[in-house]
Amino acid sequence: MNDKCNAPIGIFDSGVGGLTVAREIMRNLPNEDLVYFGDTARVPYGSKSKNTILKYSRQIIRFLQTQHVKAIVVACNTASAYALEDIKKEIDLPIIGVIKPGARVACQTTRNGKIGVIATEATIRSGIYKQFINGQNPDYQVLGKACPLFVPLVEEGWQKDPVTITVAARYLEELIKQEIDTLILGCTHYPLLRSTIQNIVGEEITLVNPAYETALELKSLLNKYNLNNQNRATEHQQQRFYVSDLAENFQKVANSILPSEVDMTNQINIEEY
Repeated sequence: MNDKCNAPIGIFDSGVGGLTVAREIMRNLPNEDLVYFGDTARVPYGSKSKNTILKYSRQIIRFLQTQHVKAIVVACNTASAYALEDIKKEIDLPIIGVIKPGARVACQTTRNGKIGVIATEATIRSGIYKQFINGQNPDYQVLGKACPLFVPLVEEGWQKDPVTITVAARYLEELIKQEIDTLILGCTHYPLLRSTIQNIVGEEITLVNPAYETALELKSLLNKYNLNNQNRATEHQQQRFYVSDLAENFQKVANSILPSEVDMTNQINIEEY
């Protein structure tokens, strides 16, 4: 086992949404330590341009490199769509996003070949889910719907609020009419609305949560590079959490999502990186 095996995995997102990915990694890779960064000062990413998203992602990657991470998970669909391919060429670390794993499982799940994708405006605009899905099967119909209000509603902690239910019903109406049988939750914030979305679309539409698939992909990536931590030095997973703003709010949400208590969240000035 090389020294790098003991190093943590870096995870980043525009805010709290990536915690759904962190949760799955904690469950499926219990030996691994994590460093999480949530860009809470600049959320949401979905309404921003490719250049801005790329700039933000590069700053965060530079910060994570100072934490000596051994691999990086871009736990944000928008950053996966707009920054991942560029960053892959720029750094010497294994790095994965959340889009490919979700697209792959949607292709395996659909029965009628009609796959819905709900995501931020930027992810829908990029057409990346359509590209990956049609790369696997050109006959599949990919129907995208931008749901820009979901991220602020989740960040506000309004998952079960009547306002959220009304907004979700309006967003999803169109996709239900088009008879999709599979729906990708194409933003890492959206699994936090899972039960609301499932109630609206009904049980006959299968929801795909790319967070779980991403954790499995990370597992095989670490195996491929012989980076999995087999000998734990301590009893428990070590997690460090960093944000660019509102550390207290983030911690409250993190404690409602993650399987173990978050004792401390550090605020940093990401613009310095």
